[in-house]
Amino acid sequence: MSTRLHRRDWLGLGLAVSASSAGRALFAAPSAPGDSAFDIIDLKLEGARDLARRAVVLVPRDLPSGARVPLLVLLHGLGETKSEDAGVRAWIDRYGLLTCHARLKHPPVAPETGRGDLSAERAREINDDLVRRPFDGKAVLVCPFTPNIWRLPDPHQALTRYADWIADVLLPEVRSKTPADPSPARTGIDGCSLGGFIGLEVFLRKPQLFAAWGGVQSALGEAAAPTIANRVADALASAGARRLHVETSTGDAFYRANLALSRELKKKGIAHDLSVLPGPHDQPFLREAGTLEMLFWHDRALSGS
Repeated sequence: MSTRLHRRDWLGLGLAVSASSAGRALFAAPSAPGDSAFDIIDLKLEGARDLARRAVVLVPRDLPSGARVPLLVLLHGLGETKSEDAGVRAWIDRYGLLTCHARLKHPPVAPETGRGDLSAERAREINDDLVRRPFDGKAVLVCPFTPNIWRLPDPHQALTRYADWIADVLLPEVRSKTPADPSPARTGIDGCSLGGFIGLEVFLRKPQLFAAWGGVQSALGEAAAPTIANRVADALASAGARRLHVETSTGDAFYRANLALSRELKKKGIAHDLSVLPGPHDQPFLREAGTLEMLFWHDRALSGS
């Protein structure tokens, strides 16, 4: 069976991504960074104007001489695609990357808002796990600009070009300038909303580059789930087993689509982790629970355990 996306699949995904723009008015003001664990590099790169030419890179401080640490690529959502400055800093300024990192590094983790996005029960589970194995948190975090591929004439070609840019420009440059481990076994990719969809497309085109893929409230179309699962199966058949993380929430605009993807992966016997949290599809959710869960998962996945 062919796993190439047909026009109706692309249209379904496009409509799903467009629907997420309605939630942008719910986004609150940026959060202030709460962690001094990283040096931050604003990296200018070769690249096409319509795709990406820039990334913010967070490099952990106080590493032993010669140490190599995991590398995690993080793609942002639709709301920041109109501004390169907002895009490369979205995870820091809007999605709670530094504050969530600090909460995991300095437990106990606790709910910080009254909305319930992080339940007391889930906080206890995380804290129990952190007692058994503390959060390492030593990883190079790479936040490139994520293009709105739906505004480009050929989205399929744009995704291929973007995957090539990550493989041929972004990853080599980051590894040459930071202590990021060059091994695919310690390299992951994740994204939020549109970034979750694009990160999945990059992973499916370049599975040999990554040990782990995750998506936080990925902007997927429910009808496309069987096709995506087929493509994941093909990617794993060529590249070998990989760690996969589908993260959604009960108020996520893409809740049903992410559950459908998990269901289809399960039908094919493809091992993956599914996280379903409370909360809507907005930035307060990310700052309270979504980014926390993402960092916690990759800390385990990229260590090989």
